[in-house]
Amino acid sequence: MKKSLNLFDTTLLVAGSMIGSGIFIVSADIARVVGSAGWLLVVWILSGVITLFAALSYGELAGMMPQAGGQFVYIKKAFGDLTAFVYGWTVFLVIQTGVIAAVAVAFAKFTGVFIPFFEEGNVLFQIINLKITSAQLLAISIIALLTYLNTRGIENGKAIQRIFTSAKLIALFALIIVGIYFGFHKGVFANNMAHAWDAKQLNVDSSSFTSLYGMSLATALGLAMIGSLFSSDAWNNVTFIAGEVEKPQRNIPLGLFFGVSIVTLIYVMANVAYLCLLPVDGLKDSATVVEQGIMFAQKDRVGTAALFVVFGDLAKYLMAALIMVSTFGCNNGLILAGSRLFSSMANDGLFFKKAAKLNKFNVPSNAMIFQAIWASLLCLSGSYGDLLDYCTFSSLIFYIITIAGLFVLRVKMPNAERPYKAFGYPVIPALYIVLTTLICIDLLVYKTFNCGMGLLIIALGVPVYFMFKRSKNASE
Repeated sequence: MKKSLNLFDTTLLVAGSMIGSGIFIVSADIARVVGSAGWLLVVWILSGVITLFAALSYGELAGMMPQAGGQFVYIKKAFGDLTAFVYGWTVFLVIQTGVIAAVAVAFAKFTGVFIPFFEEGNVLFQIINLKITSAQLLAISIIALLTYLNTRGIENGKAIQRIFTSAKLIALFALIIVGIYFGFHKGVFANNMAHAWDAKQLNVDSSSFTSLYGMSLATALGLAMIGSLFSSDAWNNVTFIAGEVEKPQRNIPLGLFFGVSIVTLIYVMANVAYLCLLPVDGLKDSATVVEQGIMFAQKDRVGTAALFVVFGDLAKYLMAALIMVSTFGCNNGLILAGSRLFSSMANDGLFFKKAAKLNKFNVPSNAMIFQAIWASLLCLSGSYGDLLDYCTFSSLIFYIITIAGLFVLRVKMPNAERPYKAFGYPVIPALYIVLTTLICIDLLVYKTFNCGMGLLIIALGVPVYFMFKRSKNASE
């Protein structure tokens, strides 16, 4: 593979893959769970710190093993083929393809703001109980377009990532500055901070609140963080494409650090801007966006509601345009990186053989096509949302496993070259494992079905692994 991605590209790939549409939406749900401005910001800050802890730990692994496949390779070296395959299986089945589908559908839905034909609910035809909408077909078209462009060489993917990620970062910083500037003098932020630490959880059925203290507050924080952690996910995608990064031992660890730090800053400041423009509390059935507040923003679109305070009706179009740019760039990064993971699996005989093949542009085009087909089927099924809920828990488990591998490899490979050593080792990696384990326990107790389905998807990878192994042994 051609090494053509520099530090700027790796940073943009990290940031671009992380920022999709979550930052404009999930604060509403977080506000309903923790109920105050201070704790809303704490959730986003904690999520950023936890993600940064993980990124700093991955830096050592990336420096040790600068090959395409990234996290798959790290898990394989530490724990063997079976664990690595189950990780790759889960990534292919839903984590990567499910996110690609969800992001593509988000792009299509916001295109509907400009072109009504693509509005939600525009059913074109129905096959038995399967409804096919115009938004789903546009989403599939976007996946196909980005897949095609990326099969034509790494330079195409790099150019798209540079243009769209730079554009959305500039736009986000501009909107944050505008929001804070116009909102700060309205007194909304001061009112929100006057009760910043009065944590309370909304009881959806009765529309009443329950005050949170001690253990109940800790539990609520863990549940609230699922949205912010998901919005901060996909930062590890840069490790999948290590084989095409210049000086990967240096540029991947630094790209992880800079990318995650930039996104964390943007996420926290975006929520400060929301708090400058909208009250945390609100009335569910109110007619105005200010009275609805962050908690009850229409369709949870907090970003649109905040911009409405500044720009009025124009806000809908500004936010739609920003989300279209954001999701297009995000999906480019996901499609670009994910295919390298599946190609690496195929090289080890743990995925379809054709996925390992590079085309004349030195990119794994077959792996991209497999990825695109499955993501498109998820778009049509409409089930990607449920699958993502199931696998958010699973994704956290694999982050824990990978960082645990850092400790294992320090013992198994003590003399391996480590151009970069994990910052704060062993404290920070261990702290990440402890904090993320507590969050997983919290989710397992309070979202048992979703977590159970995530574990089932992981478990299904075990028999599939032995099928691939049997096929590999038969062909040798």
